[in-house]
Amino acid sequence: MASEQQRLAALRRYHILDTPSESSFDDIAQLAAYVCDTPVAVINFIDDRRQWFKSEVGLGVRETPLDISICAHAIRQEGLFVVQDTREDPRFAGNPLITGEPYLRFYAGALLTTPEGLALGTLCVLDYQPRILSERQQTLLAALARQVMRLLELGRTNRQQAEMLNDLDQTREKLAVLAATDPLTGLANRRAFSALLKQHHQQLTSRSEPASLLMIDIDYFKQLNDDYGHQVGDDALLHFARLARNVFRATDTIGRWGGEEFLVLLPNTDADRALVVAERLRSTLASTPVPTPAPQPTMTVSIGLVELSTTRSLSATLKRLDDTLYQAKQGGRNQTRVAI
Repeated sequence: MASEQQRLAALRRYHILDTPSESSFDDIAQLAAYVCDTPVAVINFIDDRRQWFKSEVGLGVRETPLDISICAHAIRQEGLFVVQDTREDPRFAGNPLITGEPYLRFYAGALLTTPEGLALGTLCVLDYQPRILSERQQTLLAALARQVMRLLELGRTNRQQAEMLNDLDQTREKLAVLAATDPLTGLANRRAFSALLKQHHQQLTSRSEPASLLMIDIDYFKQLNDDYGHQVGDDALLHFARLARNVFRATDTIGRWGGEEFLVLLPNTDADRALVVAERLRSTLASTPVPTPAPQPTMTVSIGLVELSTTRSLSATLKRLDDTLYQAKQGGRNQTRVAI
């Protein structure tokens, strides 16, 4: 036999307690009262210390203490629980709902049972005078109780589907981020950066502010790998990414273009302001050792800079930028050159 803890856990899974009134449940309570010809009908759930009413007709309250609940007895029985005259049942002799207002005399409750056989509460009808339910009324009351459970199951299914859809949306977002992200540095990958750059360039004519583009190459990166190993090389790339995030604004986009080469798009930034930022990055990198085991090498970068223009195609802009970076490297590296 299932424990009370299992029953309460099942009740919690339906998330029904303390929810607002719903017409679908209210209609069933109204039908129960009509079919059984009683002034009171209740859809109730037995919690650990109370019975709570999802819907009620003729009672005027939403919950009562568990110690005066007739339904708390009903869920311990199998099938329909009927008390034709509560005054003659010793279990309810001292119940204040029977000995005092509203002087309940008749009770019939059909169990609200989960597919696992756990009783959550009842659909019950009550009267202020003793009475007998016909066999047809009992059958219909049990059928209405099954409809209540179908509503509960439908609600749970809808919530599960909503959770699944939410999880799916989150997974799609994560996959989209992964598809646009360089797995080592966490920066935008070449494909994502290219798409963003193309979009920004196409919108230049409708923008009044300038924009600049940096191409950055880590100096002597192959030698760094050869001297210290590929792990230190990876650490150096991560070190670059961390410092770059600190130097550039949240509105700037940093992308790993390939290997040890990076591009940075700086919106609303002319060439003069971009040069200041580029030099800040270059000097910061040159003075900050890579956080690896000794000897913790420092690294320098060569930077090419170009201001985007509506009169120059994107391919021509990237070609000019690449040429400018080449000039910086040919000129001795560890410097920034601006495209003329």
